[in-house]
Amino acid sequence: MDWIVTVVGVALVLVVVRDVFHTLFHPVGHGSIAPLVMKLVWRTVRLFPSDRRITSLTGPLGVTAVILTWAVASTLGWMLIYLAQIPSAVTYGSELDPAARNDVVDSLYLSLVTLATLGFGDIVPSSPWLRIVVPLEALFGFMLVTAAVSWVLQIYPALHRRRSLALQLATLRQARRADGSGGIESVPVDVLTALAAAVVEVRNDFTQYGATYFFRDLEADASLAASLGYATEVAAEAIGSSDNQYRLVGAMIMAAVDLLAELLDREFLHLDEGSDTAAIVRAYAFEHGHGPEDEP
Repeated sequence: MDWIVTVVGVALVLVVVRDVFHTLFHPVGHGSIAPLVMKLVWRTVRLFPSDRRITSLTGPLGVTAVILTWAVASTLGWMLIYLAQIPSAVTYGSELDPAARNDVVDSLYLSLVTLATLGFGDIVPSSPWLRIVVPLEALFGFMLVTAAVSWVLQIYPALHRRRSLALQLATLRQARRADGSGGIESVPVDVLTALAAAVVEVRNDFTQYGATYFFRDLEADASLAASLGYATEVAAEAIGSSDNQYRLVGAMIMAAVDLLAELLDREFLHLDEGSDTAAIVRAYAFEHGHGPEDEP
């Protein structure tokens, strides 16, 4: 029975290690725990559609929930490893009565103080095997804290790039409306090329940092969900131009948006098979609480 408990504990710790690795370091960012927790928080917060303060916290709440899930699962995993060894493999401090101890509580306590790198020393491993395992958990705890901080530092630059693209699209739309001087040829080719590059970069961010999808931008001009449809309009205008440069850059923007829409549908929206880019863009806007009336 002790071996079964130990194996379950080791498996739980390895699941957390795998999820942290895939979430932070894998090129496509496909974890197992993180996406499930983020989706659960997303669906829970959607039960409060009228409260903008809550919906704007969907992403931060999801990230916090993922980190807490990692911490709880790790604590339980290491606890099970210790549970199979306590009390025979540990030495209790003089202020503790071994006869009055609870093995489950002591295992949980040892796991917590070790994971947090506190090391009070009132329960000390005495067996050679456990004397190696306990410092390994302390290193694991340090790794977990570092991973959590690193993840947050990766997510917010990606969000900044997404919001910057949304603001570029909103600004371009407003400037063209105010100017009213002509067609797509009034927009410099370099501006359109930069838009195509920004869409590609945002697609890459969604691929590697899938958690960013669950961050809602309530202001329409800073929300890619509300502005992405205008990118397809610009692309269609440019493709219809008589200038070869504009046709090429229009095709680039359209291809970039098509690839982004395909990714959004495959990873997050899961629409009916055969849904086109326009349908995916509308569904993306609806999922994030935006409609046609929210177009900047």
